[in-house]
Amino acid sequence: MAASADAIITARLRPEFFAERGLVSANRTLLVAVLAVFVLVGFGFRVANLSADGLSEDELNKLQAVADYREHGLTSANGEHPLLMKALQTASLVLADKWNHISWLGNHREASPEAALRLPGAVFGALTSILIYLVAAELFGAEVGLIAAALWAFDPTAIGLNRIAKEDTFLLFFFLLANVFWLRGQRVAESDPHARPEKYYWATAAIFGAMMASKYVPQLIAISFAYYWIFQQIPQTRWRLGKKRLLVCLAIMLAVFVALNPTILFPATWKQMGLFAGQKLIGHDGYEFMGKLYSHRMTDWLKGIPWYFYHVLVAVKLPVLTVVAFIVGLPLLFRRKVGDGRHFIVLWLFLWMMTFSFAGGKFTRYFTVALPAVLITAAIGLQFVASWLNQKLAPLLSAEWPKIFLHAALVILVVGGSMRAAALSSPHFRLYTNALGGGLAKAGYYFPHDEFYDGSMRDAVFEIARRARPSAQVSSESPMLAAYYAQRVGRQDLTCVLLSDPAALRQLGEGDFVIIARGRRYFSNEAIITTLEQSSTPAFRISMGNVPSASIYVLDRKSLEAVNDAARHLPPLASSTHPLLPGSQPSRAQ
Repeated sequence: MAASADAIITARLRPEFFAERGLVSANRTLLVAVLAVFVLVGFGFRVANLSADGLSEDELNKLQAVADYREHGLTSANGEHPLLMKALQTASLVLADKWNHISWLGNHREASPEAALRLPGAVFGALTSILIYLVAAELFGAEVGLIAAALWAFDPTAIGLNRIAKEDTFLLFFFLLANVFWLRGQRVAESDPHARPEKYYWATAAIFGAMMASKYVPQLIAISFAYYWIFQQIPQTRWRLGKKRLLVCLAIMLAVFVALNPTILFPATWKQMGLFAGQKLIGHDGYEFMGKLYSHRMTDWLKGIPWYFYHVLVAVKLPVLTVVAFIVGLPLLFRRKVGDGRHFIVLWLFLWMMTFSFAGGKFTRYFTVALPAVLITAAIGLQFVASWLNQKLAPLLSAEWPKIFLHAALVILVVGGSMRAAALSSPHFRLYTNALGGGLAKAGYYFPHDEFYDGSMRDAVFEIARRARPSAQVSSESPMLAAYYAQRVGRQDLTCVLLSDPAALRQLGEGDFVIIARGRRYFSNEAIITTLEQSSTPAFRISMGNVPSASIYVLDRKSLEAVNDAARHLPPLASSTHPLLPGSQPSRAQ
């Protein structure tokens, strides 16, 4: 047993293991140049027309938190989420304001709030390619690392997830960075009995603190420590922390976490976190998945959104060749010949799925953290297929260059497929759906809330503002977002109300507007949506690219009577402090 365990350890540590499978050590200069291309081109995709979509309701919360910080200093605004990302967004918005007020540049293009708010995520998302390379190369060699980094750089789903102003991109960045040092610490400890790998342990702990200051998902630390624990059962292993160093790591992690997230010290932040943990800040009662409504409270477990939600995402949201490569690579993770790095990927996928697949509430953005593991597995599958073809062709080809050409061509074909998919889906990357999922015809069908993500609200409100009479009412499922854009266009007189509020619906009159946005269908508004669709024709429609995304109705006598009749049969809102009603958010507190 000990001998076989030693073989597993040394398999990853010695470079010959991958050389035997057709991998060649990359020239350092060339390697840096290739990674730089991945980062720059990936960044170009991520920032191209970054304000093409309007803000989502979630992003508006971040913008309001930033405004609160700028006016009052650090506060508990949006306190259910940690500070680090919002601090970066604050810096980005401050710089955007300075850019917009530079007079000597003349008529330069101004930075929009949407672009400024999303820019930090785009930067960190592009840089993540380097970290994916470092982790994958440490585990499986340079070629797998480069393929995985390229797949991340050009994958339309990865790009789309990095273009929203949410915490998951930052969570992933620091998770990967921590494991770069964690795995390097393993290599140093195992390769030299006299080495002192403590600096890698301290760096890992500090970065895990930054990870927790990005999003409260401590479960991710379990992936790294589960991998560490596997080696503690092997008597020959020298990769051991011990109690004293483990306590130092925990102290460093806590210190960095508080330093980067000082708002955790405010009592009002804990109140916000309590409300969030108690699911009292959930504004809607459902989530639409593949045309059907499901409850989406986290504690609904298997009664909520189906457990196969993320499996469908992999099947329909990644380029087809990437999906095929992943299917090939997945069983390889259970082959000893792949080396001990497979354990890390298996634990990564397994623990992430156990955490998120069986919870009742799901969003596609949660998959940001698992996506690199899928892409690394696809890279392993692609490398395996390329090496297998070379072996099969070896008796037929006397020269080496045709095999090298075939190997490279196969990699370019798969990576090029991702790049082509990204180019065709720009700038609405979240709507990308592969051929297995039905292509463009099915865009917005599988995960409409996350695919549209309120992206048409800005255009809808701007057009309503142009048409609406003074003091008109606008009903939608994102009233605070509608009010924000109405104010942006100088229509503070418009009253924005919640579509799911029967009391507000009964106050609507002829000439008022109703926005039916795709992805905003819930149990609470399904009757109203059906009534409007049957009794009236939209005054106009909004599309994201070629995909219809919102229908806007102007109420006349017939449609108003139908809406009022439907509203009478709806139950009242469960709480007078509904999080989507104006004035319902907890007050700002130091």
